[in-house]
Amino acid sequence: MALTLKEMVALLDQELQPGLFKDYCPNGLQVDASVAPDVAIKKIVTGVTACQALIDRAIELQADAILVHHGYFWRGEEAVITGIKRRRIEALLANNISLVAYHLPLDAHPVFGNNAELARLMGWDTVGGMEPGAKLPVGNWGTTGREMSLSDLRQDITNKLGREPLVISGGDHPVKTIAWCTGAAQSMIDKALSLGVDAFVSGEISESTVHFARENGIHYISAGHHATERYGVQALARWLHDETGIDHEFVDIDSPV
Repeated sequence: MALTLKEMVALLDQELQPGLFKDYCPNGLQVDASVAPDVAIKKIVTGVTACQALIDRAIELQADAILVHHGYFWRGEEAVITGIKRRRIEALLANNISLVAYHLPLDAHPVFGNNAELARLMGWDTVGGMEPGAKLPVGNWGTTGREMSLSDLRQDITNKLGREPLVISGGDHPVKTIAWCTGAAQSMIDKALSLGVDAFVSGEISESTVHFARENGIHYISAGHHATERYGVQALARWLHDETGIDHEFVDIDSPV
């Protein structure tokens, strides 16, 4: 089933429903580098962030498009196309590689979103969303499947994500209930607290998160922005391949954050 770029993006939009989100960037097609509207997409490269290293690898792999979680044109950034933005876009256009990105829609998808995939990888059972009443909540909460110590949870995350997390103890209590939201969602710890869970897992950490966790008796685990968001885009690409036959390759550009 050969699809053009326009048809591929329409299929992704239909599945991810970006119109339901108030996001910080445009979702869907961000850079159209196709040489003609009827050219079929045969291969895509997936990654977390559309950095120069990912673009360079996509050029080597002769990809027709790049599909990422973190694309371009973020709210509040400089609108002019200079510096690294110019070099990135120039490389895409010169090599006929289009850029497609989904931010919050990919975080929230209930089957192959970042949060759904993190739960699957960790073996956590989802009970509900962190945002009561939201049709597509960005974060989730549930149970770890078994009661475990904070030390055991740290080790489990290290083993499965391949990265040592930063752990802030909220006291001497085990973990059975847990909330999680991938990426830079540390400010959602107040929502986790209101749910009454034992621990909250996100990607990044702020100085204030430390004191909030300690003083409110909730464990906080900063497991890495990149490390927690490697999995949604891969699941989305596998689904796209099953639906259309489009070949895909995930390229993991390491980031310590």
